[in-house]
Amino acid sequence: MIQIYDKKGFELLLEVPASSLRGADLAGARLAEANLVQMDLTDADLSGADLTGADLRLACLRGAKLCGAVLRLADLSGADLTDADFSGADLTGAKGLEDTPPIANFIPLKPV
Repeated sequence: MIQIYDKKGFELLLEVPASSLRGADLAGARLAEANLVQMDLTDADLSGADLTGADLRLACLRGAKLCGAVLRLADLSGADLTDADFSGADLTGAKGLEDTPPIANFIPLKPV
């Protein structure tokens, strides 16, 4: 069982009945302000997820699907975004994108 808490570590946001988040179906999940530092989200489906203000520093999002996800003010510093699909994602105010290679399949709904 994986438990995802907010950045302060007090509020449980989501419990995933799995031993890994690799390939997890988290589509539409409410993960605003989530602590996802160094999480392995390889091939995870986060389509339509609310990741507003989430801390994704050093997370592995390789091949993840983030179509239509909301990542306003999220911190992606050092995250592996290789082959991640950000089609229609809202990355307004997101941090750490200047440190990463250009994002494939990135067609923003809102300006970055």
